[in-house]
Amino acid sequence: MGASRTWLDVSYQEKDEAKAAGARWDATARRWYAPPGREASLERWLAGPAVPELLPGEDRTLGQGLFVDLVPSSCWFTNVRSCVSPRDWERLRRMITGRAGQRCEVCGAAQDRDAKRWLEAHERWVYDEDRLVQKLGRLICLCTDCHRVTHFGLAQLRGQAPEALLHLMNVTGMTEQQARAHVAEAFEVWRARSERSYELDLSILTDAGVSLAPPPAADSRSSIAADALLRGTIPPQQSGRA
Repeated sequence: MGASRTWLDVSYQEKDEAKAAGARWDATARRWYAPPGREASLERWLAGPAVPELLPGEDRTLGQGLFVDLVPSSCWFTNVRSCVSPRDWERLRRMITGRAGQRCEVCGAAQDRDAKRWLEAHERWVYDEDRLVQKLGRLICLCTDCHRVTHFGLAQLRGQAPEALLHLMNVTGMTEQQARAHVAEAFEVWRARSERSYELDLSILTDAGVSLAPPPAADSRSSIAADALLRGTIPPQQSGRA
């Protein structure tokens, strides 16, 4: 039955709208589909071609394990998700969670709705300090708990730093002293990088056929972050729920 279904690319944010338009959820395939006769009303979500499991030039060994991985403040609000359509983000998210076997690539946890633990897509970046380029090197599937550690600054803003620190210790085997030293070192790197502006290189996506909106120029990215902070917006986790 599943093979004959008309599959859809529905982002988490649009699921209620798609459901109201007639979309149905296949719990086994973990995908939305259009029932017979409802294709026209769901045309905007019709599935696009599958994204290759290995993106061109992607290094899936980049950033192994659990660590604090802070995005420079000059680069906030201009991540991958801001450059792709919700449908293309869903295509990427589905590929990322699928190739990970529906488990976190760091701690191995599966999604647990009762525990409010989701599977989320995280971006691993490479920073070229000579050319001032922030290049996407890998997309990785993380659970909510590991993702919280990775975005430790956001965890602090949300009052979740104690939980993030404990998870870091549990997964890595660090002592509390070691974990706190690791966090402090990550913030030192973050402060230094936040003083510079970087061009965004998303070529591993465009080379895979994912259409992107042109990313902001390096000299405007810091002003975008500043304007968003003035409006009281907290930098979002770069995530896509399963």
